[in-house]
Amino acid sequence: MTSIIKFTALQGALDEGPLAYHLQIDDFNLLLDCGWDEDFTEEKLQPLISVCGKLDAVLLTYPDLYHLGAIPYLVGKGHLTCPVYATMPVNKMGQLFMYDLYLSRHNYEEFDLFTLDDIDNAFDKMVTLKYSQTVSFSGTGQGIRAIPLAAGHMIGGAIWRIVKDGDEDIVYAVDFNHKKERHLNGCSFDALSRPSLLITDAFNANVQQEKRRDKDGRLLTEMIQALRRKGNVLVAVDTAGRSLELIQLLETLWRNPESGLMVYSIALLNNVCYNVLEFAKSQMEWMSDKIIRSFEDKRNNPFNFRHIKCCHTMADVDQLPEPKVVLTSVPDLQSGFSRELFVRWCENPQNSIILTSQTSSSTLSRQLIDSPSVKQLHINVKSRVKLDGEELAEYHKKKMEEKMEEERLRAEHEDQEDSESELSDEEPEAHIPGEKQDQHDLLLTNTHTKSRSGFFKQAKKMFPMFPYVEEVLKWDQYGEIIKLENFQFSEVKLVDPPLQMAPSLELEPGRAEEIMEVDEEVTGVEDDNIPTKCVSTPRTLNIAAKIVYIDFEGRSDNKSVKELLEKMKPRQLILIHGTQDSTMSLAKYCRDNEVCLGEIFTPGVGESLDATTESHIFQVKLMDSLVSQLNFAKTPIAELAWLDGEIKLPELEQPKSSMEDGDDLSEENKEEQKAEKLKALAQQEAALKTGHVPSLHRMHASKIPPHKAIFFNEPKLSDLKQVMMKAGFQAEFNKGVLVVDDKIAVRKTVAGIIQLEGCISEEYYKVRSLLYDQYAIV
Repeated sequence: MTSIIKFTALQGALDEGPLAYHLQIDDFNLLLDCGWDEDFTEEKLQPLISVCGKLDAVLLTYPDLYHLGAIPYLVGKGHLTCPVYATMPVNKMGQLFMYDLYLSRHNYEEFDLFTLDDIDNAFDKMVTLKYSQTVSFSGTGQGIRAIPLAAGHMIGGAIWRIVKDGDEDIVYAVDFNHKKERHLNGCSFDALSRPSLLITDAFNANVQQEKRRDKDGRLLTEMIQALRRKGNVLVAVDTAGRSLELIQLLETLWRNPESGLMVYSIALLNNVCYNVLEFAKSQMEWMSDKIIRSFEDKRNNPFNFRHIKCCHTMADVDQLPEPKVVLTSVPDLQSGFSRELFVRWCENPQNSIILTSQTSSSTLSRQLIDSPSVKQLHINVKSRVKLDGEELAEYHKKKMEEKMEEERLRAEHEDQEDSESELSDEEPEAHIPGEKQDQHDLLLTNTHTKSRSGFFKQAKKMFPMFPYVEEVLKWDQYGEIIKLENFQFSEVKLVDPPLQMAPSLELEPGRAEEIMEVDEEVTGVEDDNIPTKCVSTPRTLNIAAKIVYIDFEGRSDNKSVKELLEKMKPRQLILIHGTQDSTMSLAKYCRDNEVCLGEIFTPGVGESLDATTESHIFQVKLMDSLVSQLNFAKTPIAELAWLDGEIKLPELEQPKSSMEDGDDLSEENKEEQKAEKLKALAQQEAALKTGHVPSLHRMHASKIPPHKAIFFNEPKLSDLKQVMMKAGFQAEFNKGVLVVDDKIAVRKTVAGIIQLEGCISEEYYKVRSLLYDQYAIV
């Protein structure tokens, strides 16, 4: 059964920006990737926010910003509530990616689009899968399955195969790499032959990559030349994706004594580098076969580094001796450590800046790649500094006012609660002369109060009690749950020893303060509560360092992509995520070489297209009055029924009943009736094109035309022989013909049609009835 497939490019079409696509299969809505740009522009997420309410699932391919960067924002703001599926490395490494990106922004500028808690909440809700593990959807996605397959490029990267009831086979494959690398295997398309729809990118459609050995040689040459001229080397890499391949290469080079690099320092600098390496050590099963064999045979973990130092701050980098090589995030040079180091080192002609990936056209990294000979740059240098002087005094004054205001509101609230509690207590009645008073004021009697009406008997005496809430003790299988705070000692701050010296030891004036300052420097104790502010300073940089771009993105090049498309032979093709030139050139190649059997789509951002395989298929709503009259016949795979009805659009006005009786109409009325019918058909066709779903209503019995019976099934003669013998007939084969009781012959033609021959008799009709029972007749 063919499904209605609609595709909308929310981002990443005819450009190199982040990826996000809406795929609709019948009534089931999927979001393929959920990326964000380097500048975290909120306006670009409006198309995603508009479809979040109707999404049923999200499929993620890679752990970087371009493929899942918007997840914390959408989940944190409450727009996205459906399940999110990804492989385990994409989940864990993606979380580290977002940690590093958030800290890279927050440490240099004001950033409040999402928080670290939003990142944790978003990634804790993800459903993790293994390669080739099938996830079956329910509800409107009944019969739809999604399977992640290895894609290369980054650890845990996935090609998603989406299957609908065995008929529709949709493959979403972007940024894949078929080549085997040091830490990853390449992808394989052997199990993805002739899909009904292939969604792939044209990012490298016009790029011919150099060989891996040549790229490694260029990288080594650039580093050695910079280090020998006493210069530092900045290598801009991502947080936890392609950086794993680069650090594997550099660790190998540093271990080689012939390279002469062991005397130089090398460091990996980002906010979460320790966590990245620790998690990479535990993910051997997701890496290349060579790494797995080495780990199984010798227990060698390739991420136990001898030479690469792990740094989390600029102070750690400053402690390393120069010259040195620093691999740091982020690759776009828009924020974080990479931008700070670039500002420091770009004006020294002895240094080298190595860029490893192409980012969007608005980033500093892409400007340097497109214009490598640029000598001057005007940028804003952002930093976070501590408040001092008048600003610090103003900050403390404001905080004190806020604290006083909170205390005042708290006091007012407590006074209001006290007054309400006093008013809620019963007031004693005035003493009436001649009546006996109570001897004790703590005992309240209701002898003087009015009798209360009601069914239940009231207590005669009430004792006033102070408000007390009995604590409910919690238990588990080991007994009462222990509260740690009941057994903790309060922290006692000790007085610094330099101020508690013996009376005989006299300090010079100001000596105690100097000792205190030295002690703080040694211990490294800083007050984290000191307020800070973000400043932006325009600065002109005179670029003197050597800037080199070496492609370490790990994507398949144009030649490989074309060969893979020719091998797959998809029935329909959608090209996304590439410049307009690369997208159109790849589409032209596919048309000229008949790579695709059907249509080739090149949608733009915001453009929706219908990728349904069948050309004449529409969607209608069945009315209850029609469904209740259907007679279903069972088949091995489904239940079938013949349906006669008429299509109506609720927005259209139906012709008047007087027009339906056309026998007594004049010629003029007949022309009017014909014109109205043509107008109604035109309105119906226009409504179908605009997306209105028509309804199918029950027809009057007199209008239903007769139809021939349709037989569903392909029974075998051997099975039919068993049926005849169970019914008491004698059945045997004679030259491929089933003979029943030596009177009736049942044969199957070359076209697969079963023929029944014999004399008209009671046995003939019984055999025909048994034969009809093998079919679902509609």
